[in-house]
Amino acid sequence: MDAEAVKSNLVLILDYGSQYTHLITRRIRSLSVFSLCISGTSSIQSIADLKPSVIVLSGGPHSVHSPLAPSFPDEFIEYVQSNGVYVLGICYGLQLLVQKLGGEVRVGEKQEYGRMEIEVLKGGSGLFDKGVDNRQVVWMSHGDEAVRLPDGFEVVARSQQGAVAAVENPARRFYGLQYHPEVTHSPKGMETLRYFLFDVCGITAGWKMEDVLEEEVKVIRGMLGPENHVICALSGGVDSTVAATLVHKAIGDRLHCVFVDNGLLRYKERERVMETFEKDLHLPVTCVDATEQFLSKLKGVVDPERKRKIIGKEFICIFDAFAQDLEQKLGNRPAYLVQGTLYPDVIESCPPPGSGRTHSHTIKSHHNVGGLPKDMKLKLIEPLKLLFKDEVRELGRILNVPVGFLKRHPFPGPGLAVRVLGDVTEGNALDILREVDEIFIQSIKNAGIYDSIWQAFAVFLPIRSVGVQGDQRTHSHVVALRAVTSQDGMTADWFNFDHKFLDDVARKICNSVRGVNRVVQDITSKPPSTIEWE
Repeated sequence: MDAEAVKSNLVLILDYGSQYTHLITRRIRSLSVFSLCISGTSSIQSIADLKPSVIVLSGGPHSVHSPLAPSFPDEFIEYVQSNGVYVLGICYGLQLLVQKLGGEVRVGEKQEYGRMEIEVLKGGSGLFDKGVDNRQVVWMSHGDEAVRLPDGFEVVARSQQGAVAAVENPARRFYGLQYHPEVTHSPKGMETLRYFLFDVCGITAGWKMEDVLEEEVKVIRGMLGPENHVICALSGGVDSTVAATLVHKAIGDRLHCVFVDNGLLRYKERERVMETFEKDLHLPVTCVDATEQFLSKLKGVVDPERKRKIIGKEFICIFDAFAQDLEQKLGNRPAYLVQGTLYPDVIESCPPPGSGRTHSHTIKSHHNVGGLPKDMKLKLIEPLKLLFKDEVRELGRILNVPVGFLKRHPFPGPGLAVRVLGDVTEGNALDILREVDEIFIQSIKNAGIYDSIWQAFAVFLPIRSVGVQGDQRTHSHVVALRAVTSQDGMTADWFNFDHKFLDDVARKICNSVRGVNRVVQDITSKPPSTIEWE
């Protein structure tokens, strides 16, 4: 399917702040249908410019009765009706649709949270196939409920408690689910989404990574003139490496990669990464040692957001200096910077609608999104910014990036600065963390479970504990071990290690790393936590 055909099958998600909104995007893409997520309060022009075939109104934490309740623009109903756009409201999205079309939403007598059973009252409708199970387990999360439907709407499923679970008005192309079909806790949810998109809306599956590659190469070549040179910030991670390989395919030797040793890298990371770039990827890479520059600016800084902002600014200073050096050599100053920004980076650096902010509540600033200075001279090229991590790995596979490299666990842009809680320059925290992390990761690899884990790392905690080592009392550092499983990095569960594995690793750390006498494990999922500690 060509790029125009893919765009004509766009499923657009309007985000109203649900923790599951990104999952809707991801689940739809898994059906080989392109989907995008934008703010639920976007202007009608922003929506119309994307020309969606289907619009999904996401869930959210608000009540439609709240003064700050986010909503679609006033012209929305007229727009979708006149352009034949299908609309699916999920949870809050259903309630918003019902209220705006003249129905009534009230605070429910019995709130429904968690797994619930629903009864499908009408199969063969716009939401449920004829052969669908009459009873399904779904994931509910709502306090309000629709008590009177707008004209032309019909209830097609109810919960065990009698609450509206699904509604539709096929004549006007409006549909609604009170539960979340996108989560795994709704086992039949993907069937419902598949039936709705393909059988009801007539969407055609055809979006694939080969199309993304071809389109991005065209976009990059169209953006750059024949004489333009480009800098790429290589971190040694999967994202920046795939981005660099993609841009190199588009413009060849006009790409100039720079790898910055900022003093915040893992154990022997610089040597290992440079060897991979040179031997396996054949990318032109210059290594810059900026350890002193970064650590001097971070001295005494404990706030994680300040750390990220400082690191982002220093990176840009280095890239500007690198561009100046290239200008002297080439007679042509590079005007563009390539970064491996991903879709989750964009989402997490942005506000839930209804928060009163002009853009979303920042979970954390990524140095390649929220951490960049406003006065940077280089223009950005971000070829991966609409992709999730697993999609980037698939793109890398098509670009022949070595499989072993693609399977590397994610490593944050700010490096160990966000894994040393507090001042990274205090004492020998960085050296201790590098040793602990190396033992942990090598133990995981030796156990043959590295590929079963999305991300694993150690964290240096700003506390000391009493211990006994060599028959002597010690007052030493505490480190934490973190390992999670995930599909896209937006949600995650902690990895359940065998107890003997944890015992062996803890003993090895305490016996090998001077200054550590206690090891703890982080067993928190995301949400409520983020994967990284800072």
